[in-house]
Amino acid sequence: MELARSVAAEVGRPEWVGEHRTPQVEDTRLVTHYFTCLDPAYPGWNYAVTVVRASRAKTVTVNEVVLLPGEGALVAPEWVPWKERLRPGDLGVGDLLPTDEDDERLVPGFAQVPEGELDEEGADQQMLWEMGLGRRHVLSETGREQAAERWYNGEGGPHSPIATAAPARCATCGFLTPLAGELRQMFGVCTNEFAPDDGKVVSLDHGCGAHSEVRHPTERNEPVAPVVDEVGYDHITFEDTAELELVSADS
Repeated sequence: MELARSVAAEVGRPEWVGEHRTPQVEDTRLVTHYFTCLDPAYPGWNYAVTVVRASRAKTVTVNEVVLLPGEGALVAPEWVPWKERLRPGDLGVGDLLPTDEDDERLVPGFAQVPEGELDEEGADQQMLWEMGLGRRHVLSETGREQAAERWYNGEGGPHSPIATAAPARCATCGFLTPLAGELRQMFGVCTNEFAPDDGKVVSLDHGCGAHSEVRHPTERNEPVAPVVDEVGYDHITFEDTAELELVSADS
C-alpha cells in the first residue's frame, strides 16, 4: 500500500492523495489500490494504482496509475455522434450537411431524361418533373412516412392550439395549394400572407382564423319593444258623469 501511495503522490501531489479505500483484487498477484483524490479540480475522483508481483518474484512493481471517477464525480457527458446531436434549425448560413449514401429516406431517381431534341418534343415534361426523373435521388416510402408523421404532429397539424380553435379546416380554404405526389392526399401549402402558416406545409384538417370563407358578422336591426306603463294609473273624465278613476292596468 505504501508503494502505491508513493506512486500516486508522484503522479499528482502528496497533499492530493487522501485516505486509502478498499483495494480490489484483479487477478493472481494483481491488486488495485484506491486513494481519494483531494485535488480541487477533481472532486469525487480516486487515484487507482495497480501493483503486480511476478511469479517467484519477491519485489512488487507498479503496473498502472490512473485517475478514475467515483460516485458523484464530475465527468464529461457520454459522447453522441453529430448526426444524433443535430436538431432542426442548427444549420446556418454557409453550413454544409452531408447526406449519407445509405440514407433510408432516399432512393435512386433513375434519371431517364430525353437525350435529343426530338425526344424532348415528345416527352411529358410535367410527368417527368413530378416523378423526380432527372434527380439522382427522390423520397423513399420511409422518407414520405417520416415527413408526414412529423408534419401532422407538428404546428401545422390538426392538434395545434390554433387549429383546434379554427372556424373551419384548410381542406375548404381557397388559400391552400395542395402538394404534388402522394403527400397531396394529406397536405398542402398555405398561401395567405396574413395567416401564421403562410408558406408552410399544413395538413388538410389544420385550420386558423384566416380561412378564406370567414366573413364579417352582419348587423341586424332589432325592433324596439314597446314600453307599457303597468305601474301607474290614468284619470278618465266622462262628460255626463263625475270623474272616474282607473286604479291600475291590472284591475
